[in-house]
Amino acid sequence: MTHRCKRWLIQLCLSAGVIGGWPLPAHAEDTLIWLLRDLPPLTIFEGPGKGAGALDQLLPMLIEHLPEYRHQVLHVNRARGTQMLREPSFTCDPSLLWTAERAKYIVFSNQAFVVVSNGVTIRRAQLEAMAPFIVEGQFDLQAFLEAHKTRMGTIAERSYGPVIDERLRHAGAHKLALHYGNDALGSLLQMQRLGRLEAVLGYWPEVRYHAMQQGIGADDLSFYPIKGSLPYQRTRIGCSDTPQGRVAIERINQVLREIPMEQVQQSYAAWLDPQMREQYLQDNPSFFQDAPEP
Repeated sequence: MTHRCKRWLIQLCLSAGVIGGWPLPAHAEDTLIWLLRDLPPLTIFEGPGKGAGALDQLLPMLIEHLPEYRHQVLHVNRARGTQMLREPSFTCDPSLLWTAERAKYIVFSNQAFVVVSNGVTIRRAQLEAMAPFIVEGQFDLQAFLEAHKTRMGTIAERSYGPVIDERLRHAGAHKLALHYGNDALGSLLQMQRLGRLEAVLGYWPEVRYHAMQQGIGADDLSFYPIKGSLPYQRTRIGCSDTPQGRVAIERINQVLREIPMEQVQQSYAAWLDPQMREQYLQDNPSFFQDAPEP
């Protein structure tokens, strides 16, 4: 069976949610549970782009190169995924940002791929009211959180990067609308459309995708990077910090050095708006230069 045919079969099984019938060596006993969230354009569960996300391309390649395990895929929200990673189970998440808190119970791979950093989405109709928080094309999150009568929509248990996480950690509870559900971002965008939120945190391609699903035009929204944040974030694979998880991460690091990542990067870039895509692809070679591990 050719590699292309194998990968097609794996993707077909992934769309069903479980890898069960894939031919494995006789000694394969451990079941590696992959935790996937609906995180366009990395993973896309439903709609016209179903299965066309960047992680939808990467995960079959990982599975193909890890034949010593049985592979099961679970669709979870961020809160449930975090809970499972904290448990002494054999679970891995292919799209995590490294944080010091997560490193207490998760063992991380080397860099898997790079995404454009999180930012703030504002409705164009509210740009005038939000103008005091926009400085040289960037959003002053600290000033926003210190202002009166403003609320930010966020997804519970998600890391948005060190700068943003630190700001949110010190924000008053009344300033944040935390959503724990499966369609968290879509629900937050609806709350924003109804005037219950002034701003929503998230990845711009993800926001655009969910806005389309909610019938919200992308032209009605404006996106701003966060003041003080880096333009890109390095995404890693993380497994529960157990003996099985540590062995799996060693193997995953080997696989990441072996498989071609250009397809994954191109798949992700296809979801960016033209200006952002051009800059992303221009910066692409620097993503794979050696960088200090956290």
